[in-house]
This record gives sequence, structure tokens and C-alpha cells, in this order.
Amino acid sequence: MNIVILSKGPGNYSTKRLKEEALARGHEVRIVNYAKCYVTLESGKPVVRYKGKDLGKVDVVIPRIASSLTKYGSSIVRQFEMQNVPTITSSISIVRSRDKLRSMQLLAKAGVGIPKTVFARETADVDDVLEQVGGAPVIIKVARGTHGNGVVLAETRKAAKAVMQAFYVEGVNFLVQEFIEESAGVDIRAFVVNGKVVASMMRQSLDDDFRSNLHQGGEGIAVKLTDEERKTAQKAAKTMGLAVCGVDMMRSARGPLVLEVNSSPGFGIEKVTDHNVASKIIDYAEQVAKAGRRKDKVGA
Repeated sequence: MNIVILSKGPGNYSTKRLKEEALARGHEVRIVNYAKCYVTLESGKPVVRYKGKDLGKVDVVIPRIASSLTKYGSSIVRQFEMQNVPTITSSISIVRSRDKLRSMQLLAKAGVGIPKTVFARETADVDDVLEQVGGAPVIIKVARGTHGNGVVLAETRKAAKAVMQAFYVEGVNFLVQEFIEESAGVDIRAFVVNGKVVASMMRQSLDDDFRSNLHQGGEGIAVKLTDEERKTAQKAAKTMGLAVCGVDMMRSARGPLVLEVNSSPGFGIEKVTDHNVASKIIDYAEQVAKAGRRKDKVGA
């Protein structure tokens, strides 16, 4: 099987692990820097080119698109879709997951537990915004961000107003969320592959930082999910249309609350839990490729 991993570099841990597992099964693997790909558009002839050549036969694509290149990376994934090349993550689900507001809207509509959230940009109704999420302290996030960047804890009403006013001046869209005191500095990452949670860990900040992301210096430990947490992770993944994703949740007095659904989660969870996540993803990639071949035969 010919597998293309769309990644910015072969040195990325997740990329290396996927390649190792695929090669161990006898597959051919190409790591393609999607930022250096380009597409040719002609009626009935969608093509992805890389280093001056057509990528040729591809059985399945595994996208690993960075947040900073969401728009371009998802466009490359979309071009593969136009060629009827199976991908384990669709272009629309990548775009959807990177838009914090859109994600929260979809999760809320589906009945998935989320923190109380207000989306705003330019409004003088600061007091009402704060009241809607239960008052200070509150979490304020830029509408697009990852790894805990662009996230502020405003502990007082005065601090919250100052942060929001600064965003107003800059014309930045932002989210204001309730602060879940019982879960401060702690969250849970559930790694979902093909509708099943294949690994889960609890992330704890090592100091007084309220963010628990491993990229922010948080520490991870393996954790067993409750049935409710597992079902919440599965429902969140399904709602976002993601067969492979990381679902970040908080434990609250009213049950698990989803913070984010990451379409390109890191593989640090393998080291924490000793679960072979990469193998599960290659399993799924094989299924997707097989289904694609069956579809081609029917179409022929």
C-alpha cells in the first residue's frame, strides 16, 4: 500500500512513529511537506505536485496539518479528495476543528457538555458577557489558537474587562468561558481512533499555571476514563467528523466538559500510557484504503 503522510518534517515524533508502524507492515511510505505542495487545476484533472512531480499513485493520505497552516494544508487535503484519494481526516473536519467558535457551536448543538461560553468581538456589554458565564474568574481565548497559546485567566472583573478591551482594540475575535475551579490546571486527553478511545491521560500543570497542555510544560499520567467520559469523547469526535483526534475534557461537578477536539494531536500520549497509538492509526488507514479500493471497483 502506498501511504502519504502530510507533515512539515520527518523529524516530528508523530510522523516518525506513523512511518515506523507503516514500514513494519510492509507499506510504502512517503513523507510529504504539504507546505511545499502545489496543485494544478484543470477541468476533470485535479493534481497534487511536489518537488516538480505529480505524486502519482496514493492509496491513502494521513494528514498531520499544523494549526498555523490550516488553510493551506486543508486545501492540499481537499485536492486529494478531488482525486478520490482516501484520507483518514477530511479537509472540512480539519477546518472545522481549528475554528474554536464553530467547534463549540457544533458540540453544543449535539448536546455535548462544554463550559459556558460567549463569543464576542466589539461590544460595550462587558458586564453582560461576564454575567453570562457566571462572573470572574473567567478564561478568555482568542478564537484561533492551539497548545494553550492565546489563553488568559482573568481572575477579577477588572482584569477581564482589561483583557477584553485590549482584544477590542486589536479587532480580535475571542471566547469568554466559565472557570471550572474544581478542574483548574488539570484536564484529560482522550485519543480517539475510528470511534474508539485507544489511549487516555490526565494532564497536570507543574506550577500554578491553569493550563495543563504538555506544550506548556504540563505533566501527563495514564488515567482510566469513566463510562461517561468515554462516551463524551466518542460523541465529540463523531460530532466534529473526526475519525482520528484528541478530545480534551475537564472533570466538573456537572460531568465531563469538552474544551477542544484536536484534529492533529501529538503522540506524547504513547510515552505516558505505553499504548501504541500509531499502530491503531495505521490499522484505520488500511481500512480506509481498502474501502476506497472497493468503491473504485464499484464505480468502474
